Amino acid sequence: MIRKIIRIAEEKCIGCGLCADACHEGAIGMVNGKAKLLREDYCDGLGDCLPACPTGAISFEEREAPAYDEAAVLAAKKVKADPLPCGCPGSACRSMATESHTAAAVPGCLSNFPVQIRLAPVNSPWFAGADLLIAADCTAYAYGNFHQDFIRGRVTLIGCPKLDAVSYAEKLAQILRENDVRSITVSRMTVPCCGGLTYAVQTAVQMSGKEIPVRIVTISPEGRIVG
Repeated sequence: MIRKIIRIAEEKCIGCGLCADACHEGAIGMVNGKAKLLREDYCDGLGDCLPACPTGAISFEEREAPAYDEAAVLAAKKVKADPLPCGCPGSACRSMATESHTAAAVPGCLSNFPVQIRLAPVNSPWFAGADLLIAADCTAYAYGNFHQDFIRGRVTLIGCPKLDAVSYAEKLAQILRENDVRSITVSRMTVPCCGGLTYAVQTAVQMSGKEIPVRIVTISPEGRIVG
């Protein structure tokens, strides 16, 4: 049958996973870091996912597609053994082996406070000539030597685009415009929602009108640098 159904432009998708969260039917999933319409018969064509997408990668189209199968959607929800609270892979629980360490006081390397992106003063003297670290807050917990390898020698800002549910781009662009930031390192997790942080930083650099080198480091929940 010909009906209205969503279309996802892969080239615009940043892998934030927000559309998958918004799709209550489970029609959208994340595949290799990109949003995909996994089940056409699960898409009701109402478009709850459209406003959730920060890049406009989702639109409507009318084409040949199977009818929306509400019974199948309800059955799939019922048999899902341990549903995640939001459908995002970043919320999945996992256990990881840890090593034993001798208790010892280890000095921290943090040079500024507050560190939350939303709380940091735009005109703080920290930013003058700074090498800036913009970190997804989970990365400091996953990567054991985070202070020494990432925070040391940098001004640190942290955030989670999923929990804050805002775009950091404008705040970061203002910081970059009004200060002489020399470089940016972004530490993010492998989970799709961290793509929102990467996108915000890249957008902020463009909005600032400056050429600032950006390095993106991806960390797995097991504490390995994977990209």
